Amino acid sequence: MAALTLGQALEREHREIDGGIESFLDELDSGVRVDPSQLVTALESLRRHIYLEEVFLFPDLKAAGLMGPIFVMLREHGMLWRQLDAVTGMLAQTSETEVLRHSCATLLALLSDHNAKEEPIIYTQADDILGAVASAELRKFLIQGTMPEGWVCSSA
Repeated sequence: MAALTLGQALEREHREIDGGIESFLDELDSGVRVDPSQLVTALESLRRHIYLEEVFLFPDLKAAGLMGPIFVMLREHGMLWRQLDAVTGMLAQTSETEVLRHSCATLLALLSDHNAKEEPIIYTQADDILGAVASAELRKFLIQGTMPEGWVCSSA
């Protein structure tokens, strides 16, 4: 079986993150006691994903001339980051399932809009534009990387 392209690997992370949030919402809708751990994992994964894009992917793509699309992605990362903070805060402070459901649904909508641009515009060019060293670093991070404590996206 052929190895995934960088774009495919990054898209797979998108699906896993979306799936974690969607599963949490399904549990909320079922009316049973909800374990927030899968949502917390999805939120942490999204923060890590934003980190890897801003540190490993976007600099080379920006240098290759994709400044406009990268600017849009960074701005949207800021919107996502603020919504991540909102959801995280609600998890800690409220037992209101409707409020939490709305906040998670808002995050999913932001992700859907963001991913619909990022996947066909940014990811399709990742393998062609990234050099061997940058590509290897990104692949290594995808497998085992962790986001530095306290890191915040550039447009948060």
